[in-house]
Amino acid sequence: MNSKMKKIIRLISPSVVLLLFIIFWEVVARQVGNNAVLPKVTTVAAHFINFNEEIIGIGTLPKNIIYSLVRVFIGYILAIIVGLPLGILMGYSQRVNRILNLTISVFRPVPAIAWRPLVLGWFGTMSIATISGVPYGPTYAIVDNFKLSMIFLIFLGAFFPIWGATLFGVSNVRQVLIESSQVLGASNKDIFRYVLSPAAGPNIVNGLKNGLIAAWSCLVAAEMLPGSMSGLGYLISHAYELTRMDIVIVGIICIGSIGALFDMIFTKISDKYFSWQKLVK
Repeated sequence: MNSKMKKIIRLISPSVVLLLFIIFWEVVARQVGNNAVLPKVTTVAAHFINFNEEIIGIGTLPKNIIYSLVRVFIGYILAIIVGLPLGILMGYSQRVNRILNLTISVFRPVPAIAWRPLVLGWFGTMSIATISGVPYGPTYAIVDNFKLSMIFLIFLGAFFPIWGATLFGVSNVRQVLIESSQVLGASNKDIFRYVLSPAAGPNIVNGLKNGLIAAWSCLVAAEMLPGSMSGLGYLISHAYELTRMDIVIVGIICIGSIGALFDMIFTKISDKYFSWQKLVK
């Protein structure tokens, strides 16, 4: 088999597997014959074809996707702002690591969903609109969708992968590289820019990827909190209450597809900027 044929098979094989899965799903759904148990593929596909139509009274599918994406990116950016510098600092300074590592590690195994009771007690239904003093009106109605409790849960989900990967990457940079740079007169700024960043870069990017996927995974738990009236997570939970399993599957497909897109983007970034890592044995 020549290389061209292998390349064609490699390209089409994922589509074949997906097509077989869809056929199997449709056959089983027709045998079950109950939308409340397993809806047909055509029933689910109709929601994507008519994606601008209102869904169970909570807006269109694109509108709910946008609300979810904004929530996730707010929490994710906050996690980067806190987790990335903290991971670099703890990875570079053993003294700081000894002081902070135990405290942070105690909270690391706790799943974000376990914080829900505390988060509700702390923030209630406060939103960005509440704390920013946005006047009542159309703008307030939009900004009020971004509750502090949701953002905090998403922040927690993203923080630990980002912090942990950054700490691991920086702390595992070979000491001889740092010492050699210091002997040659490099400042701490130079060491960070020309030694630590390139050497720890693959781990940091991997942490950013895992942090974004973790934040996206926390979406359902975050959007099930009181005060939520939009988003893919709320769409799934509300559809379940109405026994609309076709819409539940629509939400699951959207969450899975967007998460896979995030993974693909970061993989492309790693392949482009850190391809040299594959050559390191």
